[in-house]
Amino acid sequence: MAETKMNVQLIAHTQVSRRFLDTFVPCGDETDGQAVALTAIRTCYSANKPSEIVAKEGAKYFGSKASDGGAGTDADRLFRHIFASKHTSTLEHISFTFAIEGVSRALLTQLTRHRVGFSFSVQSQRYVRMGSDDKIGGFDYVVPDKVKESEKTTEFYDNGEHEYRFAKASRIYEDAMETAQMAYDALREAGVPAEDARAVLPNAAATNLVMTANLTALLSFYSKRKKGRGAQAEITELAEALRREVVDVEPWTAQFFEEV
Repeated sequence: MAETKMNVQLIAHTQVSRRFLDTFVPCGDETDGQAVALTAIRTCYSANKPSEIVAKEGAKYFGSKASDGGAGTDADRLFRHIFASKHTSTLEHISFTFAIEGVSRALLTQLTRHRVGFSFSVQSQRYVRMGSDDKIGGFDYVVPDKVKESEKTTEFYDNGEHEYRFAKASRIYEDAMETAQMAYDALREAGVPAEDARAVLPNAAATNLVMTANLTALLSFYSKRKKGRGAQAEITELAEALRREVVDVEPWTAQFFEEV
């Protein structure tokens, strides 16, 4: 059992197929995500078939400067227009899959409230045994920054020593984690199955998950959970980590994260 840190890593993201790639010659540095976005957007307005759009219209959009005088290519101009007009259903065709590790069950509860455009596969406390003597070595946990930063010493009742004593928030928190682990271990030793013993594990218990979301869903999530919107610190940290992973592989999306 130990304190853990959040880790977010992009596992996969939208890539065009080899068969589709063979139908056109790239005009510059356009990404696969941009090729998909252009295909989806222009399908709504073009007489060309979806499989033909990049081949027939790619040079116009990816090979020329933005006609609105803005930055980038005319494809960037088109993407800005689509975003501004809220025709973002066309961006739902671009998806990202993440490994999210070392986050609290409290964060998981908040995260799974975002359902439209999201898919989750979560480490189970029913099937993954969290005992000190199990392979996992006890549950890991997340410590909120406010707990770490608190310097105030306060009086509290210690169930282990059965007496009042004084301690800082970080010590009280650590004692609570140790007490929960001891309770879990004792229940398991008493023959209680893991699926029932897990009831004593705290919201701070760490978990891991795989999450897939489309670009429109991620932009919506970010708009609600980014710094300054009143979200809890842990999920704000996750929102920033997701944004960084997306922008790293699809740089053209950075402007949209800034504007939501």
